[in-house]
Amino acid sequence: MAGELADSSSRKKEALFANREEFARIVPLLRERGYAVIGPTIEQGAIVYAPIDSVEQLPIGWTDRQEAGMYRLERRADDAWFGYVVGPFSWKQYLFPPHTKMSESLLTAEGWEFRAVEDDAPMYAFLGVRACDLAALAIQDRVFMNGPYVDPVYEKRRRRALTIAVNCTQAAPTCFCASMGTGPHCRYGFDIAVTELSDGFLLEVGSERGEEIVSGLATSAATELQMAEAHQRRARAVAQITRKLDTHDIRNVLLSQLEHPRWQHVAERCLSCANCTMVCPTCFCCSVEEVADLAETRVERHRSWDSCFNWNFSYMNGGIVRQDIRARYRQWLTHKLASWIDQFGVSGCVGCGRCITWCPVGIDLTEEVAVIRGEAT
Repeated sequence: MAGELADSSSRKKEALFANREEFARIVPLLRERGYAVIGPTIEQGAIVYAPIDSVEQLPIGWTDRQEAGMYRLERRADDAWFGYVVGPFSWKQYLFPPHTKMSESLLTAEGWEFRAVEDDAPMYAFLGVRACDLAALAIQDRVFMNGPYVDPVYEKRRRRALTIAVNCTQAAPTCFCASMGTGPHCRYGFDIAVTELSDGFLLEVGSERGEEIVSGLATSAATELQMAEAHQRRARAVAQITRKLDTHDIRNVLLSQLEHPRWQHVAERCLSCANCTMVCPTCFCCSVEEVADLAETRVERHRSWDSCFNWNFSYMNGGIVRQDIRARYRQWLTHKLASWIDQFGVSGCVGCGRCITWCPVGIDLTEEVAVIRGEAT
């Protein structure tokens, strides 16, 4: 239903099949219904999420090779449409924009007039959302919508967005979603879920909005053979996940080891560049700045993404609280994996592995946690 988030966990629908030619109609179909379609495409040597007008802009026949501190695009042996894992972007940039004008104040003859700024973002249709990013969206919902203070920009965009998820059929060495219970199979939070097969796509409907979109396509009931192929492809992704994070009692493990020597060891490698927080699909640190014009008759309040790795992020009462990289890395990791649980009831990590891939020096949080646990040296 329009204005409501997908509740795919409560819907049990027969799986459908659409061949490639028919599924290609989904982009113009969404555009006809007023959606701005955001999907995977290739830009500057990476697979990113950006506006697309047709499926021809998808990274057809391309895949990504990832390791700690390394990302490369490579040609596949086939023409798969979604044969990649995740790139440096996440969907949060369209719901929680990197830069937002929050309000403005104008000096009039009667004094200062304060105005709210109307968000003019279009209705988005997200095509290609992975299971880990579905979990990330659910976490951001808790942060921006489900608490005592609701972010109006996020809420409006989120409630209007349509989510078309794609089940992973391969995994990267940096993936550890299985440890976090967030993937690689899409099980909730989507309007439509897609599994790419050799000759088309298996479709699962997760909401009334998704059902309405799928009804515009010529589909057939999925055969047992197609269902078996979908299961086999999803199972391949599960088998490829080798990186693990032991989450047992992780909150207490980390918060009881705030003086562990490993914090200094990682600080000597960390550049405090904030890459990990910029690519993370759940990080929400931001700063607010007021900007006045030269005539001092107009003041705008802007919100921008920030990071706990930035040296002045912890500035208060005339000084910096976390003055060195050791303190800043410890803050990030303990918040993400420990105190986030106190705040929101869930971990702040979904196991997508972006922070490992896009760290310039290849710092691996799963390794850091293992050492602090005493399971590695």
